[in-house]
Parts: sequence; structure tokens; C-alpha cells
Amino acid sequence: MSFFVTKYTGLHRVFRLGTYVSIKQMQPACGHERRYTSTSEENRRIAKIYTKTGDKGFSSTFTGERRPKEDHIFDALGTTDELSSHNVWDKWLENIQCVLQDVGSNIATPQSSARDSHIKKTMFSSQAVIELERWIDLFTEELPPLTNFILPSGGKSSAALHVARAVCRRAERCVAPAVRSGETDPEVAKYLNRLSDYLFTVARYAAMKEGKGETIYKRPE
Repeated sequence: MSFFVTKYTGLHRVFRLGTYVSIKQMQPACGHERRYTSTSEENRRIAKIYTKTGDKGFSSTFTGERRPKEDHIFDALGTTDELSSHNVWDKWLENIQCVLQDVGSNIATPQSSARDSHIKKTMFSSQAVIELERWIDLFTEELPPLTNFILPSGGKSSAALHVARAVCRRAERCVAPAVRSGETDPEVAKYLNRLSDYLFTVARYAAMKEGKGETIYKRPE
């Protein structure tokens, strides 16, 4: 089973595909673990997952505005959710998933219909972009210089990261119209841009640690 060692918030961890081993105990990257306890039948409340409010092809933003489901806001939200789903295969990506939740909150709050209270709750911090750039620099220091175009390759871990990178690029494209129209914070698009660079860099790092060679692009004869 493949593995690679990564620097994460100053600590070394070992990751195996499908298995997480921590060399040093850490707190969860975001939130708290949800614990389920049994309750008596009369006190148990079951929330229904379906609301039927979208049956006619419309959905609501965080501001309460109703828009068609094919609206660019929901396109961006859906693609961001897809991106987060591609980042569940290992524990160390949990922090990124948390930030992507914040990205989604900002996208779901179009400035055109947002009140001050909405904006305050869903403000996106530029600190997330700075942190990603720091991580990119740390990994890049350990990688050989990139002198050729490479194809998505390098083993199972690297390939999964390349898929996430490609979805991230699509999420960035989906968010661009909302940013240009002033409905979404420009820092959100900037974060997605840096995240795709980060995923590319970590894909290369994973290939190197697993001893897998990168496939160099060669123009067909």
C-alpha cells in the first residue's frame, strides 16, 4: 500500500491511502467530532433530508433569494461541493475541506441581496490564501525543478490529487462570473487558484515519496 510523508502545520505525518497514522497527536483541523448517542424513542427527533422546496427548479441562497437551479451561483456551489468530495480520501485534506465550506458560504451569499448580518457571517479571510502559498513553497523546496510539461501520473495518490486539481480549476472557472459581477468575494477565486497549484505540487510530492516516476509530455511524431 502506498504512502507519503508530508509537512502539515509544522508536524510530520505519515499517510497511507485509506489509512491515517499520526506521528504526533493533533486536534481536529476544524470543528468538533460529532458523537451520536442513543436516546429513548419518545425523545428522538428525526429531521427529514428532503424539503420539496426545489421541486419546481428553484433553490434558495443564504440570503433567502430564490434563483433557478442552473444559476451560476448554484453552479459554483455544486462544483465547490464536488471538489470537497474529491478531497476526502485522506485525513490530511480535512483542513482544506473546512475552508471549502467557507468558500461555499461566501458563494451562497450574493452581495446583491445580502444584508450586513449575512456578509459578516460569511466573510472570507485572505489568510487562507497566504497559508496555501506557504504550503506550496514548503513542498516546492523538496521537489526537483519542473523543466517539462508533465501528464497526470505518479501512482494512485498522485492521480487522485491530479483529479482534485482538475476539478478545482473548474470550480475556479465557475466562480469567476460571480466575482466579476461583484456577488462573490475576489479572495474566494484567489483561494481556488492557489488550491489548484497546491494540489498540483502535492501530487508531484506524493509521486516522489512513493517512488513513482512522473510522465513527461512528448509531442507525438
